[in-house]
Amino acid sequence: MSYLGEEIKKLGFGLMRLPKNDDGVIDVEQVKKMVDLFLSKGFTYFDTAWAYSGSEDAIRQALVERYPREKIQLATKNAAWINCKTREDAIAQFETSLKQTGAGYSDFYLLHNLGLHRTKFFEDFDMWNFVAEKKREGLIKHYGFSFHSTPEELDEILNKHPDAEFVQLQINYADWENPAIQSRGCYEVARRHGKPLVIMEPIKGGLLANPPEKVAEVFRNADEKKSFASWAIRFAASLDGIITVLSGMSNLEQMENNVSYMENFKPLDEAEKKVVAEARKVLSSIPIIPCTTCNYCAKVCPQNIGISGSFTAINMYTLYKDLNAAKHSENWLVKMHGKNPAGDCIKCGKCETVCPQHIQIRKELVNVHKTFVG
Repeated sequence: MSYLGEEIKKLGFGLMRLPKNDDGVIDVEQVKKMVDLFLSKGFTYFDTAWAYSGSEDAIRQALVERYPREKIQLATKNAAWINCKTREDAIAQFETSLKQTGAGYSDFYLLHNLGLHRTKFFEDFDMWNFVAEKKREGLIKHYGFSFHSTPEELDEILNKHPDAEFVQLQINYADWENPAIQSRGCYEVARRHGKPLVIMEPIKGGLLANPPEKVAEVFRNADEKKSFASWAIRFAASLDGIITVLSGMSNLEQMENNVSYMENFKPLDEAEKKVVAEARKVLSSIPIIPCTTCNYCAKVCPQNIGISGSFTAINMYTLYKDLNAAKHSENWLVKMHGKNPAGDCIKCGKCETVCPQHIQIRKELVNVHKTFVG
């Protein structure tokens, strides 16, 4: 199906987790092989960002300099909330992306990671009018934004900026009903506004490629031949109004697996939808801290501790046993949101008096600190 006048297959190549050599530099030669396979199967959408270190340079070498520009769709992003003190600083990111990608223009240009305190930067720097101007100049074909926050804030942004042509959201079967992410709620808001979507994190940063054993059993019992990642990506791609689903592939093997079931994509049938629903049910039955991110605790905490963010991160560790991913989540949800870590708790107990879920917050924060700091 065509969206915004573009014919795009349902799998996009996310360029945030590209393979690296032993020296930490992106392995451009392996990226070239991945690009070649991706394009040979009819896929054309590539997603990078100014903030993805080395990614724009790598995709210039692996893609833009090797293939006709009109045969591909390239998306990149502007993160005006990162080290930008003036509008000129934010605009400089756009100019840098044009230079680093060498693409001449962006097929899809995103105001990156709107939500909470980040949204204000794009308003203060008048970036909405800037991208509209660049579209008129032909340097952008379509502009929209990526988003990590609540359905209510998404609705507010789309009411204020109905000119946004598309929205990029985090959607996967694990987060579909997750109160900390609210994937379903955000999806429904975007569709109510008539916006097509690009989906990010369909495999939840790779975690759903290796789900908890009880969840893995559900999928194996349904079909031993299908990879766990395929269930996750096909769930996202089966939703209505989807431009493409981004997979942040890190090696040729992952690319081979993804294109094998997405080349001739078929939406989940009713039986497969029931399998995914059962997997979600099993996942939700695994004991974790029952935090709903209502943040009543945050309103009374004298130490400004990121309580709900800490609990979201430790729950991730409980479910997927990936300490690095959990620490990354804790850093993002706590430090990057201006909150203090669990170790700063003074055990005053005010949080517990207002928690609707009656969580033993002080005890759980001790566990968070021990797990992430030691």
